[in-house]
Amino acid sequence: MPIEVEIVSPEKVLFSRAVDMAVMPGLEGDIAAMPDHAPMMLLLRGGVVELYQDGAVTDRFFVAGGFADLTATRCTILADQATVLSDLSVDAAQARLAALEASYEAADKMNVPALDLLMEKMQSARAEIEAAGGPAA
Repeated sequence: MPIEVEIVSPEKVLFSRAVDMAVMPGLEGDIAAMPDHAPMMLLLRGGVVELYQDGAVTDRFFVAGGFADLTATRCTILADQATVLSDLSVDAAQARLAALEASYEAADKMNVPALDLLMEKMQSARAEIEAAGGPAA
């Protein structure tokens, strides 16, 4: 029995189909959504969502954070940003990381919420570089 998976970015629905399993980058570690999974809400970190059919990965997407809603029959991923893995650019992600690092250096070190947000975005940019085939940062 498959699970219905939907991956939604702010711009559009990137994926909507039944698969055997979806592995996603949870904030506290990767988690697999499979049929009859206990219901839960999950915060996502930047990383790769892998979709499986018949024991093999059929589709891969990069998500830059967001959350997932899991039920026994469905997994809905609401991503801050989502991209088909083959569309990623190492150069663009490296440029984004450099700009974020510069912002972090210039930020008020007493503004902890702003620093936390910048750190989260830098982690996502590093994950995107790695997912695009660049060197692990």
